[in-house]
Amino acid sequence: MGYKKEFQESIENPEEFWRKQAELIKWYEFPSTILSQDDNGFYHWFKGGKLNTSYLLLDHHVECGRGDQTALIYDSPVTNSQCKFNFKELLEKVAKFAGVLRAMGIEKGDRAIIYMPMIPEALVAMLACARLGAIHSVVFGGFAPKELAIRIDDAKPKVLLTASCGIEFSNVIEYKPLVDEALRLSKYPPKTVILLQRPQSKASMKSGRDFDWNELSNRASPADPVPVDATDPLYILYTSGTTGLPK
Repeated sequence: MGYKKEFQESIENPEEFWRKQAELIKWYEFPSTILSQDDNGFYHWFKGGKLNTSYLLLDHHVECGRGDQTALIYDSPVTNSQCKFNFKELLEKVAKFAGVLRAMGIEKGDRAIIYMPMIPEALVAMLACARLGAIHSVVFGGFAPKELAIRIDDAKPKVLLTASCGIEFSNVIEYKPLVDEALRLSKYPPKTVILLQRPQSKASMKSGRDFDWNELSNRASPADPVPVDATDPLYILYTSGTTGLPK
């Protein structure tokens, strides 16, 4: 079936079209209804369905024999470094870090702020949150403390995940001082910060609040994926806030 025909079918019979698409993925519980409308006139997709994004992106491929295939390619012209992860390797990292978050008390419905550069660990953090049913919010690494604090106060996260620094061209941007100031400004600062120490900069740690990413991961037990409702939120993504408060 070509694109135009598929598009036309999705317009003419959306419920049947999306039922066929839903049958292509693996569910813990298949939706009881594909498209429904509540008393307030709001539409709901795949009501009654239970699934897990982390499982679909990782475990499913390993179970289907694709574990040795490349899942992620990281190529940084800034640090002149490259690396690849196959599905088995990425699953191991994600399950372990999900175990870290679980040990910290993070569970389904909790929020986490991810304030990191574009490195593989940022993706690991996103998928680890999804594995537990936690809701992540990625905030641009290097954002000013005031802007980060605004997003913290809106999301009210249980944990903030960050790195010691980011790198822009030849400049090392220290993240930890920005995080510390944002938490000072915040009305609802998380009690836990998990920080990845990068080789370009070592950040100072606040005892009792800050924890080393690698130390925790090395001793963590992997976490299994948690089934969530198809209508549950996966992430929060804020606008830039250029013309007002982020939405």
